[in-house]
Amino acid sequence: MGISATDISQRIVEAVLAQKLAPGARLGEQQLAMLFDCSRTIVREALTRLAARGIVTVSARRGWYLISPSQDEAREAFEARRVIELGLLRDGAPLGKPALVRLKKHLQQEKAALRGDDVGARSFLLGDFHVCLAECLGNGLLADTLRDYTARTTLIAMLYQSSHEAAASCQEHVAIVAALEKGDRARAEALMAEHLANVQAALRLPALTDPLDQLRSALAPLPQPDSDSNDPPAAYLGALL
Repeated sequence: MGISATDISQRIVEAVLAQKLAPGARLGEQQLAMLFDCSRTIVREALTRLAARGIVTVSARRGWYLISPSQDEAREAFEARRVIELGLLRDGAPLGKPALVRLKKHLQQEKAALRGDDVGARSFLLGDFHVCLAECLGNGLLADTLRDYTARTTLIAMLYQSSHEAAASCQEHVAIVAALEKGDRARAEALMAEHLANVQAALRLPALTDPLDQLRSALAPLPQPDSDSNDPPAAYLGALL
């Protein structure tokens, strides 16, 4: 049985989570069809699905590309993650022993990846922790949605040069699971809120500014020369035309 559109879209999302595909990367239909040894129809179906999920964009002239989020889109993506993840911790299903075992195993994999040299595996596991937690809290639909938002925020972290260290993320994950193991959902929710805030704060996003700031500065009145000064008047635009 050949590869399916679902397989291809999953591989692309995994590559994004592993930071192996950069924001704005071109995804050529022909190249992907050759790579996966399938028809361009299957590739197009996979890319269309990713476009519907907000991970890929298409231009009639330029083709398919991974998204390159704006500053506003970056803020919205993190807000969406906060709504989903904090809501799951507040209202999700109780965590049983199998779920805790699964989460602890995931943390062990994260720590092993931190000790190794595979940056891609480390990035993937740190993002996948959030998807794993959503699944353990009993909501597969929101886990799928969260996977897409985590992929988006991974692209955002690459685009805006996040300075948040992988080791710090892992430690924050450990603290969240520890709170869940103690049955302290409120503490876990507060820790998750802090964790997401830390990740977002590490982005090099310019602060929100007055939209007229640049124009206002450019069109501000020029300082008038001192009438007693012997300095020649400064050249102005009209004198240069």
